[in-house]
Amino acid sequence: MPYRRLPNTDQSRLRALRSAIQKEDKSGYNNHVVAFKTILEAKNFLSVFEKQQLQYQQTLENQVNANKRYQQIIHNARLYISHFIQVFNLSVIRGDIKKEHKLFYQLDPEVHNVPDLSTESALLLWGKCIIDGENERIRNGGLPIYNPAIAKVKVHYEIFKEYKSTQKIYQNSTTRQWEELVNLRTKGDEIILDIWNQVESYFNGMEPYDKLENCREYGLVYYYRKGEPELTKSSQRE
Repeated sequence: MPYRRLPNTDQSRLRALRSAIQKEDKSGYNNHVVAFKTILEAKNFLSVFEKQQLQYQQTLENQVNANKRYQQIIHNARLYISHFIQVFNLSVIRGDIKKEHKLFYQLDPEVHNVPDLSTESALLLWGKCIIDGENERIRNGGLPIYNPAIAKVKVHYEIFKEYKSTQKIYQNSTTRQWEELVNLRTKGDEIILDIWNQVESYFNGMEPYDKLENCREYGLVYYYRKGEPELTKSSQRE
């Protein structure tokens, strides 16, 4: 006799529940295989589970779409911060700005490379250092750098910070919806197991092939072990 295995995907859980519910709905008044209370619980759960799936998918889609926009915003912020530092370093190299003034920006006066801006935390750090440093240098009598002006850098930096916070909200929302879906799966598996146990118990007195076919109509899924012969109508008569 092949063995049964509970569903391991959301779609297979849905199929199992729908099969049992539809089969019971078609049964006559006195021909129910599964307890009315169990089927009612399955119907209520199915409605909640389907709704939660849709909510999770929509939340995930929102996060993915927002992330596409967020990646462009990160790119813009990195571009402007990097460009500003390059222009600033060239001004120091030409002697237009004293190299000691690089300390306003938390930059090494002897190093003219652009700091590593590959991570979001680095962008947050150096964006703030560059904006604060330029403002401090100007307060001390320095002339502003243009192309790009610090105001333009600040606009892209602030947009980046705002979207970073928003993206975190999207991520938290998706995680919450996912956790709720996972919790529902546990409840769903309990209901499916209860239904399957009742179905198998009801058809337990039948011949193996007949039992298998009747149980499958209620959504039960069976698997043959390696080398196990497949049950047929004729094989059970032998």
